[in-house]
Amino acid sequence: MLVLHTASTFPRCFKTRTPRSHPCEPLLRRLEELWRKGCECWQPSRIPKYPQGCASPFLTPPRSPQGSVDCPNLEFEYGDADGHGAELAELYSYTEEPELSHNRRCFEEDFHTQVPHRRWLELDRAQQKAYVMRLLDGLEVVNRDKRLRVARAILYLAQGVFGDCDNEGDVLHWSRHNSFLLYQLGTFSAFLELLNMEIENSQACSSALRKPAISLADSTELRVLLSVMYLMVENIRVEQETDPPEWKTCRETFRMELSFPVHTEEPFALLLFTMVTKFCSGHAPHFPMRKVLLLLWKVLLFTLGGFEALQAMKVRRREELGLPPLPEDSIQVVRGMRAASPSGFSQLHPAWPWTFQGCRGSQPLMKQDSLDIYNERDPFKNDEGGVDEEENDDMDSGIEGELDLMERDAIIPAMPAQRLPIERVSFPKGLPWAPKVRQKDIEHFLEASRNKFIGFTLGQDTETLIGLPRPIHESVKTLKQHKYVSISDIQIKNEEELEKCPMSLGEEEVQETPCEVLYRAMLYNLPQYMIALLKILLAAAPTSKAKTDSINILADVLPEEMPITVLQSMKLGIDVNRHKEIIVKSISALLLLLLKHFKLNHIYQFEYVSQHLVFANCIPLILKFFNQNIMSYITAKNSISVLDYPHCTVCDLPELTAESLEAGDNNQFCWRNLFSCINLLRILNKLTKWKHSRTMRALLVLDAGGVYALKVKQAMMQLYVLKLLKIQTKYLGRQWRKSNMKTMSAIYQKVRHRMNDDWAYGNDIDARPWDFQAEECTLRANIEAFNSRRYDKPQDSEFAPVDNCLQSVLGQRLELPEDFHYSYELWLEREVFSQPIRWEELLHCQ
Repeated sequence: MLVLHTASTFPRCFKTRTPRSHPCEPLLRRLEELWRKGCECWQPSRIPKYPQGCASPFLTPPRSPQGSVDCPNLEFEYGDADGHGAELAELYSYTEEPELSHNRRCFEEDFHTQVPHRRWLELDRAQQKAYVMRLLDGLEVVNRDKRLRVARAILYLAQGVFGDCDNEGDVLHWSRHNSFLLYQLGTFSAFLELLNMEIENSQACSSALRKPAISLADSTELRVLLSVMYLMVENIRVEQETDPPEWKTCRETFRMELSFPVHTEEPFALLLFTMVTKFCSGHAPHFPMRKVLLLLWKVLLFTLGGFEALQAMKVRRREELGLPPLPEDSIQVVRGMRAASPSGFSQLHPAWPWTFQGCRGSQPLMKQDSLDIYNERDPFKNDEGGVDEEENDDMDSGIEGELDLMERDAIIPAMPAQRLPIERVSFPKGLPWAPKVRQKDIEHFLEASRNKFIGFTLGQDTETLIGLPRPIHESVKTLKQHKYVSISDIQIKNEEELEKCPMSLGEEEVQETPCEVLYRAMLYNLPQYMIALLKILLAAAPTSKAKTDSINILADVLPEEMPITVLQSMKLGIDVNRHKEIIVKSISALLLLLLKHFKLNHIYQFEYVSQHLVFANCIPLILKFFNQNIMSYITAKNSISVLDYPHCTVCDLPELTAESLEAGDNNQFCWRNLFSCINLLRILNKLTKWKHSRTMRALLVLDAGGVYALKVKQAMMQLYVLKLLKIQTKYLGRQWRKSNMKTMSAIYQKVRHRMNDDWAYGNDIDARPWDFQAEECTLRANIEAFNSRRYDKPQDSEFAPVDNCLQSVLGQRLELPEDFHYSYELWLEREVFSQPIRWEELLHCQ
């Protein structure tokens, strides 16, 4: 008996389960015609309701509440940061809006006394320099209030003298112009000294500790200083084609000043890391963490370099090591991908009772919509069916590939029954990624082949192929053609040689790069830095619940007087949510930057940071972050565009109402939230890649993190979720793979293919449970040996050089004590002349 299915299931189940030559084919065609006619009168409102778990011919598979079936394609371009104006706007909270006018008053009161009847824009460069120098002299006064007013005047300059501008473009232009001017006159160094003074201000720390509730007023000086420094770093960091040559020189000088310890014994980023740990330890709860984290992220982005600079450094490093060039640029490849349909991704453990009672007997049919972004023709079909049959097949597959359940139900009845005008998408030739093979994969393949055909192995020998069949020769040749040697492999090999032969190889030449300087400065307190960042990330996660013992990250967003009206409460609620989103964005971006740059600089630096992130429960934290309605998080409207800088400085603010606050902006998605999600997924991939113990102990225990992120129609985000699923597939069992074949197909289509990888079958020999503890212990031992060898320089080392030359030893001048000269003759008489020479003993000693 055949059971009729809905429009969404009929073509797939009949065309995939029944071969063309089956005797039931005429009956199936007739049933298909009846089904098409029945679609015209079918309405969802007439569907009878069935108990949960009962199969119905009209019932559609359950949809996860985590995503929407009508999710549009998100036109999102991943990069180092958002637009310049958006990055400057996120520096300020909406609660700080009145301070913008306060900064303007401080500047104009001083400026009009020094330069009456003039505007800042009317001054020439020499006059502007003279006025800034007078402002910098004002920072030297002892009076704290006067010093703060001068700092506010300088902040107004860095904000773009918006009182003299007519539009947002002018504000951003003068903000960049004034930032370069301020840096050239030494403003950053002066503010760095003031920042150190405020950090060591014990009176402010003790006052904040005694207060029951901390507000914006407790961090006024710090916020002004950090705002000026952030504006200078961000404006100078961003390059534009119209920049004059002196600005380019100034940018490189500023980068070097931030990268290397010029004025102090540590790079500037380490001071900001110290502020983070001091805040998390509870000693300085008034620190404005959002401004600190934003400045820290931009300093790392400026000094270490963004993704494009990182790719260029990777290409240059491979050339220096004599390795072949990279096959592609990952970010460029992902930008060319299209997102897959989100409605087809099922949950990890689907239990929907789809059944099909056909000629082959009853067998479960787990329904999944198509994830295919291309309409690939089945290469194994013959051409006996004729043209009409092929066109019908194409139309059905086109519907399955392009439309989700609701779209098909709404569109199919309105179309003619004979021909459905579906636009075809051409299938590209080849996969988006070049396949890769590790040396380890070739060794495992040859070991298995030799055991099978010869009966013994040759260890790590990959050249000797004697006794193996001809197909094995061809396989080894193909594997070697796609062999990929990473920079990390070379670094691990060099480290092993340095550990084995420290005397003969001598000292290692370490390039003094900004990344190396930062790692050396962070080394001994790096665990505390990682724990502090994760504490703040946990407090800012949307799934976190308020606890009495958790850290307060709202110190720089809460006003002194709490809101008393509903409108003020709504505005503050939006501001708090926006504040948390910006913190998540900055922490995720700076952690990803650290991991990527440390991995390029040396693999064991990356592994050291990774291990401490894992020890601090970074993996469960990221999975907890994705245990929410990701689609709602990405499309959140926690922003008030009329209050964003620089719009609020040059435009008249309309009267805010509850409806305007709820409406938010008109953007399709929130850039920073999607950026944060992709960063966290990339961090999770880096922590678990080739680490089977971390995958087994963390990802699987916590229900396969990030699977609901597949609902988001954005190619880059889906790619990193599919990478995570590929890592876990070997542990999820045959039933999961059988029930999620479309997800498996998406992994094959989008994720890089590694030859001889049995990820889809669970036969990976590296996945054996008894190797888990040894894997982490061995890695930790290698990291400790690397750090000890390179960064610990003991004076009494057993490998210290020894001079064995008699002439050079006797020729050395020794510092003798003064009393030796007085007793030298007595010593010579007693120890030398009075002692007989025993020649026999000397002969025996030889």
